[in-house]
Order: sequence, then structure tokens, then C-alpha cells
Amino acid sequence: MKKYRPIDPTLNPRFTGIRTFMRLPYKQETQNVDFAIVGVPFDNAASYRPGARYGPEAIRSASPLVRTYSPYHQINVFDYVSGVDFGDVPVLPGDIQETYKKIEEVIYPLCQAKVIPIVLGGDHSITLGELRAINRTYGKVAIVQFDSHTDVGDVHLGQKYTHGTPFRRAVEEGLIDPEYSIQIGMRGSLDGPEEIDDSKELGFQVISADEFYAMGIADVIKEIKNRVNDKPVFMTFDIDFIDPAFAPGTGTPEVGGVLSREALQLIRGLTDIQFVGFDLVEVLPKYDHSEITSSLASNIIFEMIALLAVKNRKNV
Repeated sequence: MKKYRPIDPTLNPRFTGIRTFMRLPYKQETQNVDFAIVGVPFDNAASYRPGARYGPEAIRSASPLVRTYSPYHQINVFDYVSGVDFGDVPVLPGDIQETYKKIEEVIYPLCQAKVIPIVLGGDHSITLGELRAINRTYGKVAIVQFDSHTDVGDVHLGQKYTHGTPFRRAVEEGLIDPEYSIQIGMRGSLDGPEEIDDSKELGFQVISADEFYAMGIADVIKEIKNRVNDKPVFMTFDIDFIDPAFAPGTGTPEVGGVLSREALQLIRGLTDIQFVGFDLVEVLPKYDHSEITSSLASNIIFEMIALLAVKNRKNV
């Protein structure tokens, strides 16, 4: 079976070539492919800083420095997975409903072919389009959400479809099962207690940042695994989950977040979960000093890919 993998950096310097993720081949095909990187450069649903539409480009540009061997898992990732960069969804700036249709048109065929989509955002509104596509293949899924906000608002600035509302809409549309879903990292000042209470009333388990610090990484990983059980799982990672000292390039920064190393440890521990999709959203290059946010984002995505490789290694 042909495997798609990054260009060998011992033969081609890392600063050469087209900027695909990790210099994977740019191919829009699904045969012999385990995962596909998909960019969704849309930020018209952001409520504060614009510019996350440039997130996919920035993450790809930072990614050639990511190597292929995981010392934590002791695995050469691309010995067990084949991946491509599928390019970007042709979004329609200013039209979120048409953009949702475009997202679904790209993601659904990947899901049907059992190719795991790994989406680069874009603001967090795009996740609703992804979940619509995933639901058509897998039915209701559990979500593991790393974020500083619950994003279960009903109406924001008079709009029902924003980066602060996607998970309420997903529950209303029957796309996810909140009884198996968990949100981790919520922190910061609020407009009112309903920002957390509404999420719990919808059925989500919420672990605030303070609760996370009290529990410790190992116990949070156990809690996540217990919550999702054996359901198909979608992981959504808002980069503002991480403290802005380590990820300043984001649209709605909240102080008091986790360290970058803690975020990586969390992802690495999520083995033995049936992941059917991932995204990483809200990277905003304009505020990213020395590319530290996009570099971190590219490493988090590598850890997502490594989880797929570990699963495949167990099946060999």
C-alpha cells in the first residue's frame, strides 16, 4: 500500500517546497489515506479580533520544523499512518451559511472514505459545518473540547451563528451527544453565570481551568476517557485554551490558561479513544510574536496525528 508522508528533510531542506502541513503531498484523494489536513480560512463569525482566516496559512508555514518521530509514544508516526494536505475549503467571506455548505461538501466525502479530517481554522464557528458532515457518517458523536469558553451561547450580537454559539447549535441539530461530551479549560471573567450553567444544562461536563489545576493532568485524562466511553469522538481545540503567554496569536485571549507543555501532555494521553475528526481553531497570526502560536498549533496537530498512528500500531 502506498503511504503518503512528509518530504525527507535530509534530502530537501525544511525551507524549501510548497507550504503544505509538514510538507505532506498536496493531494485531493482518499485512496490509501488515513487522514487529511483541511484548511478553513473563515473568520467572519469572530466577535473581537479579526484575522483567523490567515490561521491555516500560518500553521502550515510553521509546520516544516515538526519531525515525524514521537519520543513520547516511541513511534515513527508515518510508519503507521498515511496523510495528505487536502488544501482549503473554498469559503465565502461574509456568508456563513454558504461556507457551512462548502465545509460539508469537502468533509463529508472524507468521512465516507474513513479518512480522518484534521481541520485548521478559522474561527470556532466552522466546527458546526464539520460536525454536520461527521454526523452524516457517524451519527451523534461525543466531543472533547479544549477551550477557555464554552461556546454554547444562543444569540451573540444579534446573530445565532457565531464563534460563541456552535455547540448550542450542534446540540439543537442533534449532531453531538452532550451526555458523552466534555469541555475543559473554561476560565476568565464572564457576562454572567449562565455562560457555564447553560453548558451544564445542555448536558456537557465542564472542567474549569481551576478544577483542571486541582485535578492534575493524569486525572483529567481519566475523566475524559470515562466521559466519552466507546463513542466516536470529535476533538476541537481552541488555541485560547492555552495561556496567551504561550499562544498570544488568538482572537479572544484569556489569561490564566495552561502551559504549552501541559496541553501537549493532555493530547498525548488520549490514546484508546475512537477519534473520527479533529480541528484546531482561532490562530490569529497578526498577534503572533515570533510565530510561537502557529508553531505550537502545528505541534498540537502532530500530536493528534500521533494518536491515530498509535491506534494503528495496536491493530498491526
